[in-house]
Parts: sequence; structure tokens; C-alpha cells
Amino acid sequence: MGERRRRRPTKSGVVLSEDVIIECAVRLIGHHGAEALTVRRLGAALGCDPTAVYRYFRGTDDLLLAIADFLIGETLAGYRPGPDWVASLRELGLRVRDGHLRHPRVATVAAARVTRRHNEFRAVELGVSLLLSAGFSPADAARYYHVFIDTVLAHAALEASYAALAPEVREADDRAWEETYRRLPATDYPAIGAVRPHLGAGMSGSPFEDVLDLLLESLARRV
Repeated sequence: MGERRRRRPTKSGVVLSEDVIIECAVRLIGHHGAEALTVRRLGAALGCDPTAVYRYFRGTDDLLLAIADFLIGETLAGYRPGPDWVASLRELGLRVRDGHLRHPRVATVAAARVTRRHNEFRAVELGVSLLLSAGFSPADAARYYHVFIDTVLAHAALEASYAALAPEVREADDRAWEETYRRLPATDYPAIGAVRPHLGAGMSGSPFEDVLDLLLESLARRV
């Protein structure tokens, strides 16, 4: 494989590598959405024959897995778990959310994938080791890591999907809690009527940290 990879610069002066292709793919998806991830558009952006991408990746799905692993690598950059397993998992969860918000369009197509690559291996090793250090059995550590990471990824992907919307769409959705819901008749929707003064504030902003804290508090009670 290595001998077949291009060593001469492309027309744009770029020497191809896996990292160069991944970074270009992340930019394409970030600017144009997941539909932009084609070898033809990658070739045009890189200034090379589109078939050159196949020297590094088996296809666009293989590239997508590499992109997902790239996001995990960004999340883990500089991360050092401390002696407090709850605080360390909390920081890891916040890092995952922040990474998704840096690349919202990428995250919406990558969050659900199993990359089977180095950075994902590192993330699983870190998360499971923190739960083992807390005193969970191996079976419970595996189970609760699944609960932790899927909860974090689901909420992070939801926020990323929202961030990827057009600004006017986000604004209209936000206004709905104050405008549309305020006009609903309390006779038909008594529960909504009871919380109406608090609904706009309660549904604004991100619940991510509340969800994360509730999850970690629940886990801490199970040790």
C-alpha cells in the first residue's frame, strides 16, 4: 500500500497523505454537508485525480470512519484523566460535546459509527479504565461505559444537528417556546399551562451539562 501512495505534489502543490485527505474531507462536509463527500469533489479540492483517494481509503465509507476517528482524536488531545473518576468522565463528556460543536455537520454523520481505529480504542480504554478504577466489576464497567458514551454522543449529536441548521431556522424554533406554546389553551394542555411562565427559560439553551451530571450522579450511587 505504502509504495503505491503518491509522493509527488498534486496540481495544487499538496503531497497526499491520509491526514491531508481527512482534513480536506472535514472542510468539504463543514462547508457543503455530507453530500459533498465524494471522491470526485475530493479530487477537485486536492488538485489530484479522484482515483488517488483509493490509494489511501477503500471508499467514502472507509474515509468517513477515518473522519470519525479524527474527531475522537481532537477530543482526546491534551486530555489527562485525574484521580476523581467522576470529574474525569465529566471532562471527557464535555470534550465530546465541544468537538461535535466544532464540526457540527461532520458530527451528524459520524457520531453513530464504530471507527475500529486507534483514537476510538484510546477513548474506550480511557473510559472503561475510569469505571474500573471507581470499583465497578468488569461487566458493569463495560455496561456503564456503553450507557455513558451513548448518552453523551446522542446529546452531542442533537446539539450538533441544531448548530448545523440555518440561523433563521434556529431562531424560529427558539421563538416557538415563547410564542407558539404561550398561546396554547390551558384547557386542552393543562400541564403546559401550569409551566407556561417557565417553559421558555426551561427549554432554552443546552441541557447537556444537566444530563451529564444526572448520569454521573446516578453512576456514583451504584458503586
